[in-house]
Amino acid sequence: MHHLTSICIPSSHDCILLAETGAVFTFGKSKFADNIPSKFWLKNDVPLKIACGDEHTALITENGKLFMFGSNNWDQLGLGSKTMVNKPTCVKALKSENVRLAACGRNHTIVYTSQGNVYSTGGNNEGQLGLADCEERTAFQLVDFSSHGPIKMLAAGSNTSAALTESGTLFMWGDNTEGQIGLGKESSALSPQEVTVGRPVAWVSCGYYHSAFVTVDGSLCAFGERDSGKLGLATGQLDGHRVPQLVKGITDQVTQVACGGGHTVAVTEEDLYTFGLGQFGQLGQGTFIFEARLPRAVDHFRKGRVRQVMCGENHTAVITDNGLLYTFGDGRHGKLGLGEENFTNQFKPTLCPRFLKYNVQAVTCGGCHMLVLAKPRDKSCQEVTLEENDVTEDYLETSYTELLGDTLTSTPATLNSSLSARVRRRERERSPEQFGLMFRTLPPLMSGHLNTSAPLPVSSQTRITGSNNKEKRSAEKGRDEGDSSAVENVMDNESVKDLGDTTDFLNMTCDENGPQ
Repeated sequence: MHHLTSICIPSSHDCILLAETGAVFTFGKSKFADNIPSKFWLKNDVPLKIACGDEHTALITENGKLFMFGSNNWDQLGLGSKTMVNKPTCVKALKSENVRLAACGRNHTIVYTSQGNVYSTGGNNEGQLGLADCEERTAFQLVDFSSHGPIKMLAAGSNTSAALTESGTLFMWGDNTEGQIGLGKESSALSPQEVTVGRPVAWVSCGYYHSAFVTVDGSLCAFGERDSGKLGLATGQLDGHRVPQLVKGITDQVTQVACGGGHTVAVTEEDLYTFGLGQFGQLGQGTFIFEARLPRAVDHFRKGRVRQVMCGENHTAVITDNGLLYTFGDGRHGKLGLGEENFTNQFKPTLCPRFLKYNVQAVTCGGCHMLVLAKPRDKSCQEVTLEENDVTEDYLETSYTELLGDTLTSTPATLNSSLSARVRRRERERSPEQFGLMFRTLPPLMSGHLNTSAPLPVSSQTRITGSNNKEKRSAEKGRDEGDSSAVENVMDNESVKDLGDTTDFLNMTCDENGPQ
């Protein structure tokens, strides 16, 4: 049964629930809410983990439910149909499985459940589903993996997949034409294969055509497509790019790594290192650093150490220890989350001022979109530490601490307006657009997705109501056989200027009997 969107004005109880559970914020071409910056929350559950593919998204809740939305041209949503889905939709087939991990590739999805099962769906032209063949799947299928032990991490690239066990054993499968699953001369692997590295692995990431992992002793290894410095290897190491190679340019112990379309970001206790392509600013190294063949520390996070880093195709997001979000790189479609007029590229880590009132818990980046999981900041701990160059010049007379106190509700618009003015002026001076088409993002490989239109303008529309015929048609078009959200969504009104307190929530349920 299909359910259409309807309005729900939150009560005080709803606001308390939001504070407890947090909300999921969408930016860029997420396919959610007409790609306008929005947020939604779960009525009877808590959002726990999010994963973005090239143009689709997976959301796992605290109760182990899996919600999917976005592009679906390869059945990567696992809902039994190729229809694009613009509202988070619960995967009925996995309701009883208690989903714990998910990873989204360019056109496929893999998940892991608490029962110890691995499932995959979507495109499979290079065996990235791990099902021993190259046939596309329209719904989640069981992967033969149970004998390898419990899994603690999943990763997915363009046509690759990876699973890391709790014991530190790494398995990879899918496309190996560039050596991106580390299996030497093999062109592909149609089922999970162990990548032997001589020591346990602690972290793994798959980029579009390269991969990297971190060992338990803090060593970083990279492999796959060798051009543009994305592997961070010395010239003499590049001939061995089809098997894991030690990245020697980082002497400190690495704690995590993230791979994008053509760049890599590594985190140590003290620093953030980036290398590879940087023509959109995704390295965070400043204007005109279009490529770095060896790791370079990002000179920005002096006060707030990095807690999490994620890479999209051409952009990067960083969460600091005190729950602040910074983004940099390709700003098309507003996927950096920086506001109404900030669709420009950012060449240095840029604070997302809309989240000053929030504690950002997780971020994930896709090809043209970004999702953020955040909770309102604890009122008993209002002070946050900003970097010295987050807000410069004389735009603010109010102290940062006061900004985060009682005066915050009326201040962020001023803060963001000041930042926007500064960014606009800076971008006029340095925008890579002056260098022509060579620095623009390439469209996705799939032929049906070429979009040459300008970035979508931000709408001032306050909300979408159930009586809106256009929304009804859109909702009906986006439905699949899975449970769809019941609901009660309104746009993140003025979110591009000030997140603030709004009544814009999407209540969602995934009850056994479907939405009420």
